[in-house]
Amino acid sequence: MTTNSFFIIAHNIRSLYNIGTIFRTADAMGVDCLFLTGYSAKPPRSEISKVALGAENSVSWQYYQSLSYLLKKLKKSGVKIIALETGDQSIDYRDFKPEFPLALLLGNEVRGLSASRLKQADLAISLPMRGKKESLNVVIAMAVAGYHITSFR
Repeated sequence: MTTNSFFIIAHNIRSLYNIGTIFRTADAMGVDCLFLTGYSAKPPRSEISKVALGAENSVSWQYYQSLSYLLKKLKKSGVKIIALETGDQSIDYRDFKPEFPLALLLGNEVRGLSASRLKQADLAISLPMRGKKESLNVVIAMAVAGYHITSFR
């Protein structure tokens, strides 16, 4: 780990295609490590490979069943945990000035992150929604927030 390390944590992501797209987007952003947690699927899976287009082989990744264990381990190493979640507890991602090392925490596509998970994060950021929908697809949101974060590296 370096002082400007950037990690992604994908917790309880149900879609194998979203996992594949997370790998591909993590590769594009130069993420140092992708952590898959909970019931998020992990390679090798043909559905992941179909979308990742080889990024599952080029992105460093690790799997942890327990998100709490991983968060404690990362925090002990000085990593800031930034949740990507809509709601009153979140600040607009454009107002967020990242400090590294940093991990962007993604939650389930439907339920997002629970209140107890949000309490484990140092901060929550969100993307403003101007339409009728409450959120974007998890990978689209990750890409927008992730590219904002990488612009500070």
